[in-house]
Amino acid sequence: MTDLLKHEKEYWEQSYRYIAGIDEVGRGCLFGDVVAAAVILPAGLVLEGVDDSKKLSEKKREALYEQILDQAVDVSVGYADAETIDRINIKQAARLAMKRAVLGLSVAPDVLFIDAEKVDVDLPQLSMIKGDASSQSIAAASIVAKVTRDRLCKGEWEAKYPEYGIAIHKGYATKFHREQILALGPTPMHRRSFLKNLEVVQETLF
Repeated sequence: MTDLLKHEKEYWEQSYRYIAGIDEVGRGCLFGDVVAAAVILPAGLVLEGVDDSKKLSEKKREALYEQILDQAVDVSVGYADAETIDRINIKQAARLAMKRAVLGLSVAPDVLFIDAEKVDVDLPQLSMIKGDASSQSIAAASIVAKVTRDRLCKGEWEAKYPEYGIAIHKGYATKFHREQILALGPTPMHRRSFLKNLEVVQETLF
């Protein structure tokens, strides 16, 4: 089993007190914001069960989300909406959401641990491939980002556009979602730059 505190321990030993884990969710969706979280956990804290949010059940994610918010030194969430994604592309929008999450922290981090990305802030950074599976800080951020976005999908966004099934597929390109976009047209929260391939689908349907 991977030691999720290996990297944290190395930095704690170098007197980095506040390590902020950064991760985002929603990069591949057709609908809605990309959401990023920044989480600073107390030095030495071990959160049992924390892992890449994609590997956890919804019930487990929700429980860990509450635990993280309760025990973290600081937590912040950043967003980039569909219009921004279409304007600057999804990679840059994800980085912007991460930057907003970092800037929203009330406690200044000493270093950022980021899942395979770089954030445009003047702070020491460690970028890790599959960071949410190799760092507790990044895994915690992935859980906060995922639960935050899922709650928006099931709550505010579902209520706003109930015909599209956002609560079920969370904005991803399921068959039902694609069919509803073709039948009803995209909403202002759909990423137009992601819908170009649906024109091919439309030609086969009509």
